Amino acid sequence: MNVTNSDEPRVVGIAISGKNLRGYIPSELGSLVYLRRLNLHGNNFYGSIPDQLFNATSLHSMFLYGNNLSGVLPPSICNLPRLQNLDLSNNSFSGPLPKELKNCRQLQRLILAGNKFSGEIPIGIFPEMANLEQLDLSSNEFTGPIPEDMGELKSLTGTLNLSFNHFSGPIPKSLGDLPLTVSFDLKNNNLTGEIPQTGSFANQGPTAFLNNPLLCGFPLQKGCKNDSQNPSGTQPSLKKDEGDEETRKGLKPGLIILIAVGDAIGVALIGLVIVYVYWKKKDSGGSCSCTGKGKFGGNERRKLCPFPCISGFPSNDSEVDSEKGADSGGNGTNGGSEGDLVAIDKGFNFELDELLRASAYVLGKSGLGIVYKVVLGNGIPVAVRRLGEGGEQRYKEFVSEIQAIGRVKHPNVVKLRAYYWAPDEKLLISDFISNGSLASALHGRTGQASSNLSWGTRLKIAKGTARGLAYLHECSPRKFVHGDIKPSNILLDNDFQPHISDFGLNRLINITGNNPSSSGGFIGGALPYIKSASQTERPNNYRSPEARVTGSRPTQKWDVYSFGVVLLELLTGKSPELSSPTSTSTSSAEIIPDLVRWVRKGFEEENPLSDMVDPMLLKEIHAKKEVLAVFHVALACTEADPELRPRMKTVSENLDKVGS
Repeated sequence: MNVTNSDEPRVVGIAISGKNLRGYIPSELGSLVYLRRLNLHGNNFYGSIPDQLFNATSLHSMFLYGNNLSGVLPPSICNLPRLQNLDLSNNSFSGPLPKELKNCRQLQRLILAGNKFSGEIPIGIFPEMANLEQLDLSSNEFTGPIPEDMGELKSLTGTLNLSFNHFSGPIPKSLGDLPLTVSFDLKNNNLTGEIPQTGSFANQGPTAFLNNPLLCGFPLQKGCKNDSQNPSGTQPSLKKDEGDEETRKGLKPGLIILIAVGDAIGVALIGLVIVYVYWKKKDSGGSCSCTGKGKFGGNERRKLCPFPCISGFPSNDSEVDSEKGADSGGNGTNGGSEGDLVAIDKGFNFELDELLRASAYVLGKSGLGIVYKVVLGNGIPVAVRRLGEGGEQRYKEFVSEIQAIGRVKHPNVVKLRAYYWAPDEKLLISDFISNGSLASALHGRTGQASSNLSWGTRLKIAKGTARGLAYLHECSPRKFVHGDIKPSNILLDNDFQPHISDFGLNRLINITGNNPSSSGGFIGGALPYIKSASQTERPNNYRSPEARVTGSRPTQKWDVYSFGVVLLELLTGKSPELSSPTSTSTSSAEIIPDLVRWVRKGFEEENPLSDMVDPMLLKEIHAKKEVLAVFHVALACTEADPELRPRMKTVSENLDKVGS
C-alpha cells in the first residue's frame, strides 16, 4: 500500500476496514497533513505504529483495532494535538502505559482492551484527561492498584472496564465520585477488601465484581469479616466530637430516655418514634402527597412528587376500601353471580346503573383487552378496560392482584379507580387521560398530523415517566415490573404530564384469559364488542435483548432498556416499531427498527448531533447540552448487558438534573 501526498485533492479520511490487508502501516500516512480520520480495523497489519504517523497533526481519530500490531504504545502519540478517539483493542501491544499519555488532553475515547499491556498504571494520567468519556483497559496484564485519580474522570460515561487484569489491593473509594450513570466492570482481578458503598458504587450489580476472591461486601453475596461488628452495613459510629455536636443540636428528652432503655429495645423504640413523627408530619399536609386523592378524572393539576418512596405510600382509606372489595362478591370464591362493582378508593362514587346507562366509545384494542371511553352522567369520563371472560374459579386471586394495583398512587401512573367482576365479564375502571399517547403525539394519530413537541415538553415527559417507573420499581406494593414500556403506554394529559398505563395487567390477563366476549356480561350493548387485535406478535423493538429470549422472566432491567429506547425516540423523532398495516397517520416519521444500534453507530462515527436529533428540535440551539446529556442517559439504559444498566431510581435522578 503506497500513499503519497499531493496538493489536490486533500485526503481527510481513510477507511479500509475488514479487507484482510497485510503488511506494515505505511509511514507515508504521516505526510497527509489534512488527514483527520484513519480507520484500518479488522485487517492483518503487523509491526508497530510508525512514529512518522504522528506528523499528521490534524488526525483526531485512529481506529486500528482487530489487527496484529505489536510493540509499545508510542509516547509520541500525544504529539497529535487533536486526538480524540484512539482504539487499539485486540492487537498484541505490550509494555507499560507511557506517562506521556497525560498529554492527550483532548482524548475522549481510549480503548486498549485485548492486548498485552502490563505494569502499573502511572499516577497523574487521568486528572489531565478532563474530556475522557470512554475508558476500556480490559483483558490485559496490568498489575498494581487501581489509581485513585481515576475517580477524577468527570466526563466518563458508559462502562469503566478494567476487567480481566491483575489489579490488586482495595477498590479506591474515589471511583464513587464518577458520574452516577457510569457502570463498573472490575471482574477477574485480584482486588481485596470491602466494596465501597458511596456514590456510583450504589448503582452497581454483582457482575461488576465477580472473580475477585478476596473482595467482599454488597452487592456480592459474601460478607466481610468485620460484618459482625457492623452487621447492618451502616457507616461507623460518629467520632466523639461529632456525637457531642449532634447531642448539642437537639436530642429530645424523650429520645434520651429511649436510648437509656437498652440496646435492642432502645433501637426498636427509636425506630417506632421516627415512623410516628414521619406520619404525623405527613398528616399535617406539609409534605408532598402522591396518593392521588382529589377530584376524580385524572387531569387536575397536581404537585409533582420527588422520588422518595415514602411520598407514595397508600393512605389508610384506600386500604380499607380495597379490603372491602376483597370481601364483597357473594361467596368470596367466585364473586357475585350478578356481578359486583367495587370502588378502590373513596374518590370513586358512582353506581353500577350509572355505568350501564353511559355512552361508550372504543379507544383501542390489543392483547390486553379492549379499552373504552365512558362518559358518566355527571360528565366525567373514565376509561374502562374489558378483560377476558374466564377465571371464574380464581376470584380471590383476581382481587388480590387488583388490590396491589389499586395501592399504586403516583402522579405519573394511571390510577385504577374501581373494578367489576362477574362470572362472564371483568372490567377495570381507571382515570381517563385526555390527550392521547406519547406515540400519537410524536408520530400522529389516525388521520392526523403529529404534535410539534418542544424540547421542554419532551424533557418533561421523560422526567415524569422516569419518576413513575422508578416508583413502580422501588415503592409499589409488588415492586412491579411493567414489562411493556413504549410510547403507546405513556398517556399525556392536557399539560403534557405523562401517565404510565397498562402496568400489572399481564397477571390479570393470565387469570381471566385474553378473549373478551361479545355475548356475555351485564354490559349488553353498552360496550360494543370489537374483536381484539391479533395475538400474532410483531417484533417489539422496545424490548431488551434478554427479554426476547423465550421463557425469560421479566426483570426491572427490561423496563430500563425499554425506557432508554423511548428516550431515543423522544430525541430522534424516529420510531423503532413498524406501524400498523391499517394506520392512516399522516406522520412521515422515519422507521428505524434497531434505533439503539443506529444511535450508537452515530456516536461511534462521530456524526454531527444534527444528523441524529429530531429536526423539530434543531431550532432550539440553547438545548444542545441538555439533549446530549439525555442521549448519554439513554445509551446507559440501553446497554446490552442488563447488569450494566442503571436502576430507574438513578435514571430519574440524573434526568431531574438536566435543565435544572
